[in-house]
Amino acid sequence: MSLKERLGLESSPVFLVDGHAFIYRFYYAFRDMQRSDGFPTNAVFMFLRMLLNILKNEKPEYMGVFFDGKGPTFRHELFEPYKAQRPKMPEDLAMQLDPAHEVVKLLGMHMTISDGVEADDCMAAVADHLKGQHPVVIVGADKDLKQCLDERVYLWDPGSRKEKLTSLEDFRKETGLEPDQWADFQALIGDSADNIPGVPGVGPKTAVKIMAQYPTLEELRDAVNAGEGDFKPAMRKKLDANMEDAFLFRKLTRLSTDVCQEITLDSMAVTPPNFHDVAAFLKEYEFRTLLRDLEHFIPRPAEPAPAEAPAASAQGAAGTEAPAKATAGKSAKKSGAEQLSLFGMGGISAPAAPAEEIVRSAATPRALPDCAGTPVGLLPLEEGWQLGINGQEWKSSGSLDELLEKLSVASEIVTPSVKALLRADSRWSTVPLERWCDLGLAAYLLSPEDRDYSWDRLNQRLAPEVLEAEVVGEACRAAALGQGLKKRLEAAHLTALLRDLEMPLIPVLADMEKQGICIDAKTLAEFLSEVSTELEGYTTRIREQAGKDFNLRSSQQMAEVLFTDLGLKPRGKTPGGSPSTSFDVLEKIRKEHPIIEDIQSWRKLEKMRSTYLEPLPRAADANGRVHTSFNQLATATGRLSSSGPNLQNIPIRGDMGKRMRGCFTAGEGKSLVAADYSQIELRVLAHFSQEPALVDAFRKGEDIHSRTAALLFDVAPDQIEPDQRRNAKTINFGLIYGMGPQKLGRELGITVKEAKAFIERYFERLSGLADFYDSVEQDARRDGHVLTLAGRRRMLPDINSRNSHHQSTARRQAINTRIQGSAADIIKMAMLSVHRDELLQELDARMILQVHDELLLEAAPENAAQAGQRLEEIMTGIYDLSVPLVVDWGIGENWGEAH
Repeated sequence: MSLKERLGLESSPVFLVDGHAFIYRFYYAFRDMQRSDGFPTNAVFMFLRMLLNILKNEKPEYMGVFFDGKGPTFRHELFEPYKAQRPKMPEDLAMQLDPAHEVVKLLGMHMTISDGVEADDCMAAVADHLKGQHPVVIVGADKDLKQCLDERVYLWDPGSRKEKLTSLEDFRKETGLEPDQWADFQALIGDSADNIPGVPGVGPKTAVKIMAQYPTLEELRDAVNAGEGDFKPAMRKKLDANMEDAFLFRKLTRLSTDVCQEITLDSMAVTPPNFHDVAAFLKEYEFRTLLRDLEHFIPRPAEPAPAEAPAASAQGAAGTEAPAKATAGKSAKKSGAEQLSLFGMGGISAPAAPAEEIVRSAATPRALPDCAGTPVGLLPLEEGWQLGINGQEWKSSGSLDELLEKLSVASEIVTPSVKALLRADSRWSTVPLERWCDLGLAAYLLSPEDRDYSWDRLNQRLAPEVLEAEVVGEACRAAALGQGLKKRLEAAHLTALLRDLEMPLIPVLADMEKQGICIDAKTLAEFLSEVSTELEGYTTRIREQAGKDFNLRSSQQMAEVLFTDLGLKPRGKTPGGSPSTSFDVLEKIRKEHPIIEDIQSWRKLEKMRSTYLEPLPRAADANGRVHTSFNQLATATGRLSSSGPNLQNIPIRGDMGKRMRGCFTAGEGKSLVAADYSQIELRVLAHFSQEPALVDAFRKGEDIHSRTAALLFDVAPDQIEPDQRRNAKTINFGLIYGMGPQKLGRELGITVKEAKAFIERYFERLSGLADFYDSVEQDARRDGHVLTLAGRRRMLPDINSRNSHHQSTARRQAINTRIQGSAADIIKMAMLSVHRDELLQELDARMILQVHDELLLEAAPENAAQAGQRLEEIMTGIYDLSVPLVVDWGIGENWGEAH
């Protein structure tokens, strides 16, 4: 449905596209694409695809695309530091500007390259003088563009992972402001992306409160000058001292509407693009997938139909049944003849009749054609397999041994998930690892935040992007997709990570999943009984404090009790706009009423009951073992997760954690050996940052938190109080995960101001960490991604965003990935070495579980100590950091005793 229909507009809207912003975003979001001669094409490809989709879905009558010109603008003249911190445009992005400009012209759209003003100013001006004639849709995401919102002006971002459409009413609900207040608001809070400092001490919440009473800077200035307003002395002083600057900042953030007056409605009329000219551009830049689908976007001019070609016969191999036409759920496919016409030297001709997908049936795997020296696509079916062999699609069932024999001469077996095959039947492990191509794993390494790497998703989303020509048949498409992904992995320098770490880990995980871990049903039942009794007690007490019965599992009823019946002030909202009762919200109001702590305790016990104590016995097999699934493709940092059941979130702290772990036991006649890296992420941080205090403490075997506390509080390490060490520990770990002053303040029970001062002192005393964090951010800005120790890559498209929230989130992700991702690399290296170790094999010590930085082995009691010692040797020697890796290990009949 078009935007015109969705918004109920009376006429077709004028589309104004922030071309410069999208080119930047696409460049950082989609890095691994270039022409065969090395010319970068990633930003142009994504930009062109977005414009084609707008043409196809919106059929715009009027459309303009706006780019920033070269040189300074009037804002630089007003304020020299304006955007001074921004890095120079990367060379391989600058090279793509001319093709991007050419694309706009080829598609028949008006283009403006603004000089002396920014593209945002031109869009604001055009929107202002055209909104009386037509509705206006500004295609962009820059927060400054919110100033343009009006009853007939909308802001639309189709280029993000989730499309966002903002109306005037949406803006009012989100901010409590009017669009003409937005520049005043931005002047108060500042904009780090544009190097605008704002008024010190005024954040978004404070600014909203101020503007609710004083809607403009003029009114605020008059109130401050007159000594009016309910301002604390410190805030009044800051406002008074910075008021003149605030007016300057408003000039910087306010979009100009008196520029670009030469742009008229008629000048923005979209002219029909020339199919052949666009096709020639696509061919020049090797955008084969867009070329193949061009007719979906732009009508092809009528041409004489080609002479009818004789029908080709589909002859099966000996012992095969008649070929079957695949029709269910299949779209029409282009023939090989058409592919040649599209990509061959003869230029572009009219399409041939679509080829029907032919799936041949082989009665047994032996009846399949020879696949010597060729990659084979393999898709498991409910019964049997679908295979792509030399461009032909086959289905077969029967003996797996026969199939393995047939595939033994293939150069490569390409499948969506190797681990799924190994779990289904261990005989697949006879295929050497180097002859597997795991599509899901390859796609994950290239784009680790996509989350869905199922075959359906890869086939629908990724194949059209990667394949250079139409491929008929799903298994044939899988084989072709494997070759395309291998090229991308090579271009992204990820081949070694896949070959040396991630692929070898697959059989390790499959073996651990098969082994499983024992649970003690009796201990679990006793624990469940105690928890159920405690839950009943909390339920009664909470209802008494609420003054009524209500369902504690209902967030809606919980919100009604807290914020209506008890009159507590809501501190957050759900996505639907209702008052939130999330953990973070309850933590903010924990001290305001005794019911809050009871609710938190109830929820903790309820999670224990519903997540572990009740489900675990049901998940156990006949031998009392539970078999979790290790997810290799689930986290952007490279950490493993688990599901069915999730054993990664088993509580580890306090009495509850000890009790819970005590429910996991060794098998009959066995002991458990648990080994856990000590503070591995802080050690990785010390290695990367070379901060002298951390490096020295780790090398001397000192307590790192006491050493940090001594620096922060100016006391000797042996004089550290428990609270001081606890605070140092909180900030040591918190800053790895990007903890800000607000969360740190909540964690430590101090004010935000005190937390800010604490963080400043931390980085002053440990300046090596500050330098390291800055270098990570600078590298991410330059490269658009960060790398871990093993070369794992995480793309950060928002690191150069003009949205300060998105930018700060990307910065936290950069630091977190560099540290936590590298720790994940180390534990995976250790898992491979443990799995392959000959001594552990001789001792029959088998790895059965991995949880974060901990490995769990099962061994005979008489071998357990030797296995533990060997496990420690492997884990501490697996990677040569500049500080020692340390492992704590133990033995026990259950996990609680061993850990």
